[in-house]
Amino acid sequence: MENGNNGGGEIPEDANEHCPGPQSESAGKTDSCAGCPNQEACATGPKGPDPDLVAIAERMATVKHKILVLSGKGGVGKSTFSAQLAFALAGMDYEVGLLDIDICGPSIPKMFGLEGQSIHQSNFGWSPVSVEENLGVMSIGFMLPNPDEAVVWRGPRKTGLIKQFLKDVYWDELDYLVIDAPPGTSDEHISIVQSLEASGIDGAIIITTPQQVSLIDVRKEVSFCKKVGLKVLGVVENMSGLQQRLADLQILEVSESGVERDRTEWFMEILRQKAPEALNFFSRTEVFDSSMGGAAKMCMEMGIPFLGKVPMDPELCKAAEEGRSCFADNKCVASAPALKRIIEKLVPDRSALASPKSNGV
Repeated sequence: MENGNNGGGEIPEDANEHCPGPQSESAGKTDSCAGCPNQEACATGPKGPDPDLVAIAERMATVKHKILVLSGKGGVGKSTFSAQLAFALAGMDYEVGLLDIDICGPSIPKMFGLEGQSIHQSNFGWSPVSVEENLGVMSIGFMLPNPDEAVVWRGPRKTGLIKQFLKDVYWDELDYLVIDAPPGTSDEHISIVQSLEASGIDGAIIITTPQQVSLIDVRKEVSFCKKVGLKVLGVVENMSGLQQRLADLQILEVSESGVERDRTEWFMEILRQKAPEALNFFSRTEVFDSSMGGAAKMCMEMGIPFLGKVPMDPELCKAAEEGRSCFADNKCVASAPALKRIIEKLVPDRSALASPKSNGV
């Protein structure tokens, strides 16, 4: 797998975690530099602008909007939201790219049905893998010879690849670049914010689930955004209750000893005879504890936008597993309308929603 070659401002591959970079004024002087084999060279070496940042700014000049998708914890549906946001924007006739910087857990290729694809080189740079005519994807997942191979990299090497993605991928003209980041606040987050500082980021969408154990880390994510000057576009409460049609339920009779008996057909037949209209009703179960007010209350307390709730929908899970848009058909009846309302808040030109493409919102 190719790793970004060290340029004037590139972080050495053998550097310590949280390396400030050899061109930084604090190079070789911070606590994170202690014991690094490059400490003396960095402390005494000449300082200057990072040439990579100039190349990144030039490459990003053709990208109108850049949206970072974050989460405090893993497993809250961040990548699923990133993928469906990209599908929706492409369905509204925008030119869209999705950049996956989750180096150690790249799930984006799976969520677009692109497993087994590889990156191609052109005269202009690396070419994104095409999903549709107006939707392209770039991920480290396309660079792994074996999808089961673990990426065991220190921070500096991750930073090098992120910079390489930003300066070497040729997106052409884009309306939106959706950037799917790993969970937490780590080197990847610092790197993407610093690398795009010159060209600008519209802001970050933070994905969470309703319970406090997730919201605690979201508060840290909001704090990170404030420290680095990144605007919080809003918070999405994902998996906000399990919601599905009664007709899609499996009904079990469980004995005192725990033996299960499938009574689905018996139950559905009673509904068909006694209350056929109920088959179109939805059931809703709170999976996570939201008794403390969930993300909506947290946003009110922290003074940041709350974008809305997306229920846990088995059909949305299937869409992600199959690498397709949840807006392409009428299967995701619980989640697609909720996602649509959130996207309407994010996209300035809401009139575009009136005439979507076939896979659009």
